[in-house]
Amino acid sequence: MISEIGLLTVAGLAAGFVNAIAGGGTLISFPALVAIGLPPVVANLTSTVALVPGYLGATVAQRQDLKGQQRRLGWLFPSAVAGGITGAMLLLHTNEALFNALIPYLLLLAAVLLGIQEQVRAWLLRRISAPAVSEVGAIPLVFLAAVYGGYFGAGVSVILLAVLGIVLGESLTRLNGLKHILAFGINVAAAAFFVVSGEVVWPVALGMAIAAIVGGLLGGKFARAVNPLLLRRTVVLLAVVLALIYWKRQR
Repeated sequence: MISEIGLLTVAGLAAGFVNAIAGGGTLISFPALVAIGLPPVVANLTSTVALVPGYLGATVAQRQDLKGQQRRLGWLFPSAVAGGITGAMLLLHTNEALFNALIPYLLLLAAVLLGIQEQVRAWLLRRISAPAVSEVGAIPLVFLAAVYGGYFGAGVSVILLAVLGIVLGESLTRLNGLKHILAFGINVAAAAFFVVSGEVVWPVALGMAIAAIVGGLLGGKFARAVNPLLLRRTVVLLAVVLALIYWKRQR
C-alpha cells in the first residue's frame, strides 16, 4: 500500500512537471495507474480526471493570446467539447481486452506526436504568411482531434496545433493560446463525462491530482533550468519502451 502511494505520488509529480514544460504527462500517469492494478480503461479515465487541473494553469497563463479570438472560440470550442465527449463515450464502450490490445499502438502514436512537435512548430513558423481559411473549415478537424483527446489524449496538443496551423493564418503565439483552451475544453468535457459515469477511482484520482498540481508548479518554477527538448525526448523514449513492454506481454 505504501509503495503504491509512493509510486502514484512520484508519477503525479512527474506528470505535472512534464506537462508544464514539454507535454506528455499521460504517458507517465497512465502506466503508473495500470501498474498498481487498475484495469486499463479505468486507469486511462482516472488519469484524465487527475491531470485536468494542469490544463487550466496553461490556459490561464496564455489568456492574453486569446484576445481578439472570441469568434474563433465560438466556432471551435463547442467542436472540441463535443469531440472530447465522443472520445470519452468511445472509451467507455471499449471492452478491456480490446483497449489492452490497443495500448502499445496508442503509446507509440503518442510517442510519434511528441517526437515531431518541434518539426510541427518549425513548419508552422514557415507557413505563418499563408492565407487564412475560415475557422469554420477547422471545425471537423478539431472535432476529430478532440475525439482522440477524449479517448487517450497524449499528444493531442500537437494535433491541435497542426490543425489550427493548416487552417488559420496566425502567429504561433496566438495559435498556442487557442490550442491550450481547446485542449482544456477537450479534457474537461471528457473528465466530466467520466465523473458522471461513476468509473473514476476517486482516492487515486484526487491524490494524483494534488501531486500533479505540485509538479506543474515546480515545472513552471524550474522551466528555464530544464531543456524541454531533452525532457520531451526522454518521455518519447519512455513511451516507446512501455509500448514494447505491453506488446511483449501480449505475445
